[in-house]
Amino acid sequence: MSPAPPAREPLGARDPGPAPGPGRRRLLRYGTAGAAALLAGVPLTGCASPARAGGPSALKVWDLFQGGDGMLMDEMIGAVSRGADGFRVDRTILDWGPSYYTKLAMSAAGGRASDVAVLHLSRLAGYAPGGLLDPFDLDLLAEFGVTEKDFAPAVWKRARYRDTVYAVPLDVHPFIVFYDKDAAERAHLLDPSGHLAPMGSPEALLDAGKRLAEATGHSGILFGHVTDTAQSWRQFAALYAQTGASFTLPDGGPPQIDVDAAVRVVAFMKRLFDGRTNPRDLDYNSAMAAFTGGRGGMIMAGEWELPTFRDSAVKRLGAAPFPQVFGRPAVYADSHSFVLPHQENPDPARRREAHRYVAEIVKQSLTWAGAGHIPAYQPVLARPEYAALDPQSSYAAAGENAVLDPSNWFAGAASNFQNRMCQPLQSALLGNTSAEKAVRQMVREADTLLRRPNPVA
Repeated sequence: MSPAPPAREPLGARDPGPAPGPGRRRLLRYGTAGAAALLAGVPLTGCASPARAGGPSALKVWDLFQGGDGMLMDEMIGAVSRGADGFRVDRTILDWGPSYYTKLAMSAAGGRASDVAVLHLSRLAGYAPGGLLDPFDLDLLAEFGVTEKDFAPAVWKRARYRDTVYAVPLDVHPFIVFYDKDAAERAHLLDPSGHLAPMGSPEALLDAGKRLAEATGHSGILFGHVTDTAQSWRQFAALYAQTGASFTLPDGGPPQIDVDAAVRVVAFMKRLFDGRTNPRDLDYNSAMAAFTGGRGGMIMAGEWELPTFRDSAVKRLGAAPFPQVFGRPAVYADSHSFVLPHQENPDPARRREAHRYVAEIVKQSLTWAGAGHIPAYQPVLARPEYAALDPQSSYAAAGENAVLDPSNWFAGAASNFQNRMCQPLQSALLGNTSAEKAVRQMVREADTLLRRPNPVA
C-alpha cells in the first residue's frame, strides 16, 4: 500500500477513505445515513485461493495476501494441511485497502464471520472495543505450543486490548533502509563485519547522504513520499519515537504530542531531503526506480520491497533497521496478525481448530521470512536457517524496537489518520511550509479526528 500502490506493500493505501464502521446490525443504532454511507459499494466477495480445500468442515480463513505473499501463504497452508492431522482450509483473498476492513467489520457484525482473519495490529483498537473480535484462549494456544514469551514485547503488548489478547502476530514489517553495499563501502559506511555502521546522530546521517552521493555519482538517500498517504508518516513516526517523546491519542482529545520534539524531527527531515544531496520531490515509484537503477546509494522503504530490490541493478544489496539518530532506537512498523472475528455462537470444536491453525501457521513463518517479513514468532528467529537469510537477518532487530501507530480506532494501516499526517509533512519536505507550521497542522488534524465518536464503541 504504497502510493501507486506497489503490489506487495502491506501498509498504506492511496485512497484510505473512511475508517471501517459497524455492520448492518450495529448500524441500526446510528441511523440510516451512516448505514447507507458504509454499505454502498462494499459487496462481500473475494477471490478463493487456488490452493484451498473447501467443504462445510473446512476452516474459513480471510486474508489480504496477493502476489508473492499470497503464494507464500499458500505454501504455509499446504505445509499445515498435510498428514492425518492436517487442516482443510477454505481461504478467501480480499483486496487490500479500506474496503478489506469494512468487509471484516460487516462480516463480524452481520453473522457471516470467517473462523480466522488477518488484521494489521495497528487496527486492533478499532475492532476489539466494539465486539467485532473474540479473544484468544491463551491456555488453548499454549496447548498448541504458542505462548506470550514467544513474541517480542514491543509487538505482543499491542495484541492486547484492556489486558485481553485479541490477536496473534504473524510478522513484523518495518520501515527500514536498503543500501548498495558497493557504494556504502566506497563511502566508508560499513563496519568491520560488512554491515552498515551505526549513525548515532542527525549529523552522521546527513554526512552519510553526502558520502553516498559522491560514491554513486547520483543521489545519496532516496525517499518517495509525494502524494503518498503513509510514507512521510512512517519516517516521522520512527524519528519522533527515537526522541523518547510520546504521541498518544486519548479518546476525546486533546492529542498528547511533544511539539518541540516534533518540530525538531520535521526540521531534520527537511535538512536530510534538501533537494541537492538527497532528492526531496520523489514519489514512491520514482524513488524505487532510481534505487533499482543504481542511481542512489540508499533508500528508505518497507522491508516488503526486498523481492523488488533483489531483481535490480544493485549487485550487493544490504539492509538495516531504520538508522538511530536521536536518543533511542526505534523503527516504525506494523504487524500482520491473526484474529478471531466475532461469532455469536461459535462451535467449540471449530474454535479449538482455529487456535491450532493459528499456532501451526506462525510456526511456519520461516517461509514467510523469504519475502522479507520478520517472523513475530521468536523461536523461528533463533533457527540457523533464519540467520542464514541475507539481508533479512541483518534487520531482524527492528522487531525489538517496533513502534506502531498510536492506539486509537481511527489510526493504523490504510487509515485517514496516516493520510492527514502526511499532508503537512509532504508540504514541509517540499519546502512549502515550515517545520513549526507543519507540526501545528498535524496537531489540529489529530484533534479533529479525536472529536469524532468511535462508531463501534
